[in-house]
Amino acid sequence: MVSCPLALVISPLGILAVSVVFIVAAIALLRLHAFFALMIAAILTSLLTAAGETDAHRFIGAITAATAEFGNTAGRIGFPIALAAVIGISLMESGSADKIVRRLIAVFGERRAALALAFSAFLLAAPVFIDTVFMLLLPIARAMGVRTGKNYLLYVLAVCAGGVITSGLVPPAPGPLAVAETLKLNLGLTIAAGAVFGVLPVLGGLACARWFNARMPIQPRATPGASLESLAAVAARPESELPDFWLAIAPVLLPFALISMASVLAIPTVHAPARLALVMTFLGDKNVALILGATVAVAVHARQKKIAWRSAGKLLGHPLEMGAMIILIVSAGGAYGEMIKRAGLGAQVRDLAGGHVINYVLLAWTLSAVMRAAQGSATVAMITAAGIVLSVAGPAGFGVHPLYILMAIGFGSKFLSWMNDAGFWMISRVGGLTQGEALRSWTIMSSIMGILGLIEVLIVSSLWPHLTL
Repeated sequence: MVSCPLALVISPLGILAVSVVFIVAAIALLRLHAFFALMIAAILTSLLTAAGETDAHRFIGAITAATAEFGNTAGRIGFPIALAAVIGISLMESGSADKIVRRLIAVFGERRAALALAFSAFLLAAPVFIDTVFMLLLPIARAMGVRTGKNYLLYVLAVCAGGVITSGLVPPAPGPLAVAETLKLNLGLTIAAGAVFGVLPVLGGLACARWFNARMPIQPRATPGASLESLAAVAARPESELPDFWLAIAPVLLPFALISMASVLAIPTVHAPARLALVMTFLGDKNVALILGATVAVAVHARQKKIAWRSAGKLLGHPLEMGAMIILIVSAGGAYGEMIKRAGLGAQVRDLAGGHVINYVLLAWTLSAVMRAAQGSATVAMITAAGIVLSVAGPAGFGVHPLYILMAIGFGSKFLSWMNDAGFWMISRVGGLTQGEALRSWTIMSSIMGILGLIEVLIVSSLWPHLTL
């Protein structure tokens, strides 16, 4: 057999370029589903890596390697994402999310309703997929605009500001969960850091929202399927029809609390009774904690709908259908990242750097931002960027704690949400904005939040590069 000439032409950087161009073209131009785009890219990358082999079985092995890594990734993140879907849909359909928003508005006061809406979205976007957050909270934001007769755009953008930041930083949201698994980060530490790092960009987003609201006054308007009368009915819905606040928020707080406690007990300097540590470590496992949260969420849902426990299983169908699609996309992204790593990209990039120090925080943000702008999906941008930056760093590491890399990737995925982003159209249509209004407000605001996040991570990582607990 003659050695394949591709081996002489395509270097690891060339393989990366071919695969990235394929992903962008497949999603943005051919409208291929993200799952197939990423999975085919993983197989393509694996085949190009094996192109110099003279044994035909190596090509079969290359395909098997990609599909096997797809299974490995699904095994790590599939169950948590499915449970998060159950929690999210149950919160929406039981009225729990509506209750949380109303109580927070009552606490903050109507003058700070925008802050309450942003905080509600920030809280709910981790266990609730971001599309569901928009579907759930944007009508509530619009109803607030109808009831108060002012600040319509502010309320809509406030929901968007809070939701998108958490969806990029805090597990079990699919993107950060997948990146945390890729970088082997402690989940409790990741949740806490995502919440802390997200505050400044959300406040920056709110400031932008106020600026746009003052210069782009928009009157409440009907959208397909949501008349102004129906929005008024949403605002007037009596709270007696909603769950109690602590029951409503328990499915969100319980998993976070358990995972965080287990993470604290894992710190070497923390000493606890052995039996307590054993119990909390078990309960704080992400799968166990999310099972408990999902159980509470389904119980509250069944109670509100007056559904017997024997019939409660029917409530799981819709969330699992939603979760399955996310699992497929994230798992395909994991396979692609592993194939890039096997291509030997890291060694070539480090050779080209010629001994110069690579700022991996900036690299991670840039990769994520470019992928987001090019093909639209924030989740695809995150998992693709994570695989590439991990491959470039190699065994030498990033020079900073991997947590900063996750934060940079998350913030990069918020850059330039425009017309190739499904979330852009959801914000426009469900939020009652025209395409031009969304471009002049949301697109600019999301990019500013992504840049603010990058600046924050660069500063903190330069001051405390190696986190020690």
